[in-house]
Amino acid sequence: MRNDLSLQAAQTRRAFLKTTATLSAGLVVACFIPLGLRRAFAEDAPKPAAPVIPPNAFVRIAPDNSVTVLLKHSELGQGVWTSIPMVVAEELDCDWSRVRVEHAPAAPAYAHTAFGIQMTGGSTSTWESFDQLRKAGAMARALLIAAAAQKWKVQAGDCHTEKGVVICGKHKATYGELADAAAKLPLPAEVKLKDAKDFTLIGKPTKRLDSKAKVNGTAEFGIDVKRPNMVVAVVARSPVPGGKVKSFDASKAKAVPGVIDVVQVPTGIAVLGKHFWAAKQGRDALAIEWDAGAGATLSSVAMREQYQKTSRTPGAVAKTAGDVETAFKGAKVIEADYTVPFLAHAPMEPENCTVEIGKDGADIWTGTQFQTFDQQLSAKILGLKPEQVRIHTTFLGGGFGRRANPTCDYVTEAVEVAKASGKTVKVVWTREDDIQGGYYRPMWHSRLRATLAKDGKPAAWAHTIVGQSILAGTPFAPMMIKNGIDTTSVEGAADSPYLESIPAHHVELHSPTSPISVLWWRSVGHSHTAFVVESFVDELAHAAKKDPLEYRRALLPSSSRERLALDLAAEKFGWGKPLPKGHGAGIAVHESFGSYVAQIAEVSVDDKKQLKVHRVVCAIDCGPVVNPLTVEAQMQSGIMFGLAAALHSELTFKDGKPEQSNFHNYTVLRLNEAPQVEVYSVPSTDKMGGCGEPGTPPIAPAVANAVFAATGQRLRNLPLRPA
Repeated sequence: MRNDLSLQAAQTRRAFLKTTATLSAGLVVACFIPLGLRRAFAEDAPKPAAPVIPPNAFVRIAPDNSVTVLLKHSELGQGVWTSIPMVVAEELDCDWSRVRVEHAPAAPAYAHTAFGIQMTGGSTSTWESFDQLRKAGAMARALLIAAAAQKWKVQAGDCHTEKGVVICGKHKATYGELADAAAKLPLPAEVKLKDAKDFTLIGKPTKRLDSKAKVNGTAEFGIDVKRPNMVVAVVARSPVPGGKVKSFDASKAKAVPGVIDVVQVPTGIAVLGKHFWAAKQGRDALAIEWDAGAGATLSSVAMREQYQKTSRTPGAVAKTAGDVETAFKGAKVIEADYTVPFLAHAPMEPENCTVEIGKDGADIWTGTQFQTFDQQLSAKILGLKPEQVRIHTTFLGGGFGRRANPTCDYVTEAVEVAKASGKTVKVVWTREDDIQGGYYRPMWHSRLRATLAKDGKPAAWAHTIVGQSILAGTPFAPMMIKNGIDTTSVEGAADSPYLESIPAHHVELHSPTSPISVLWWRSVGHSHTAFVVESFVDELAHAAKKDPLEYRRALLPSSSRERLALDLAAEKFGWGKPLPKGHGAGIAVHESFGSYVAQIAEVSVDDKKQLKVHRVVCAIDCGPVVNPLTVEAQMQSGIMFGLAAALHSELTFKDGKPEQSNFHNYTVLRLNEAPQVEVYSVPSTDKMGGCGEPGTPPIAPAVANAVFAATGQRLRNLPLRPA
């Protein structure tokens, strides 16, 4: 990416304003970035034949000296409501106390520069916006200085800024006083950015801008939205994945006090009420006959057995080098099978969406990670142009990928209900609805085999992965499924840094299908490959009679970012020092989303086989850090989220139906189970990575390896259950 702003002459200020919402007076700055930027799993995506370069972000400076950053990414607890405005404020040199944030409307202007759609996911928000928003801030500052210089008849180079004020000798003017004049000036062709050594905000611990509203209850989540004459709806959906309505009787439902209407939609039967409880009771009273279809006999037990059999057969080759089978002949082969279950996302705020259809289009209020898909699919249902569908992004009460599904299920369903009923409607999912009828992280089975050389290092490595593709049938498939390989299924395994030092290695994939809807879950493929790879490396270390830390260090280049994270975590944990009796320490290191995370867990297992995690030390190299408090919070969050899956969570199917329904049997981590967590950042100037997801992958293997260190028992299935 060039350091100057890429501006198209044809893109006038008026044209830009037409792509945005109505704005107050003041200075509005657009920042243009080529869509050719490709990172993470989008690197090999084909570029459009004739790319259009739209404005991707803007800053609004009002006469009252407020600075508003329109956030094209969704705030779902990860902290971008603060970290991204920090980037703008750094270059703008404004008064941080005057910074405000709004979710941007859904428009091409706010497309993700790597993926070409407006979305939040893949731990990309900060690095994707970093250069773009720095330039937007710097451009605004340059325009304000130019306006001041013109007003005072001085050279712009003689002016400087301090906390939202332009100064030249005795002259002073606030940004608000200069905003209107600056808005009339031509956009500069290029701007100079600060040197990192001159940062005063980036890299400094900064409290979140959304905390107050979330504490005092003024923050609006999707579940809080109220509209005039709005009704609430709940939908009866098939209890079996892929099932359809055969027939239904709504007479008893309509007799429930407060029920307004009952309508059929593609996903099931919607009951509309004056309030949620009326709609819920009405749904409970429905008499529905379902056609279960192919999913009627779904069984997790049967699927697990089939996956194990499949792992003994050749699959699509994801990566290979040398001759693994020849290396195995006559050698001692270490072999292990690992399994992980289906998982629900289970955000604290279940899905919901409010739809209001008017004469000039439709308005949709929801917490979403996929604004562009929401807009396009809703427009198709309603027979509108995408720009006639106005998406109002609220705060999200968690997502973990659930609110970023390509079918936009909970949004399009609400649109269908509003269309069928002719009413302004809020469709609310219960937690049971989501856990029993949503999308899931796939179940996975891995078979690993390895032999060791005389020095104890792996001489051959074979890894067979079996599990559903999360990309098959989605718009991302052409870009990310190649030669039968869903890249998200094998990430963290086919690109493991350990393979580079193993002469013969082979990674292959089977992608069975089923009616179960699967989706990315926090850390995507890394959520299973990190557990498998780091656990098996630990097995090899013990087979070679090597210290697990030193074994990993020997397999990784000394200058690698994994090594730096490992060494920092080991130093802060005090690796090798005696632990309390009955305690064990386990280590894991894993790269995901451009960040390198090492974690060491201290655990114990009591006489009742109860596993307790006492302490976790985490070291992360995510490149340059914008807000250290955000990095720390996201590592803590990722660890707790991963611990829930490591210790408790699983979703199983029997006779076609999920057996879990709410937190009483789909168990997540409780407060009294939370360990002491310490987070340390590796000082780094390398490429910036993400933070929302990389904290999750290493925790399950670190805990499993610690259980082995404490008890001698190797646990290869999640959730971990000591025998």
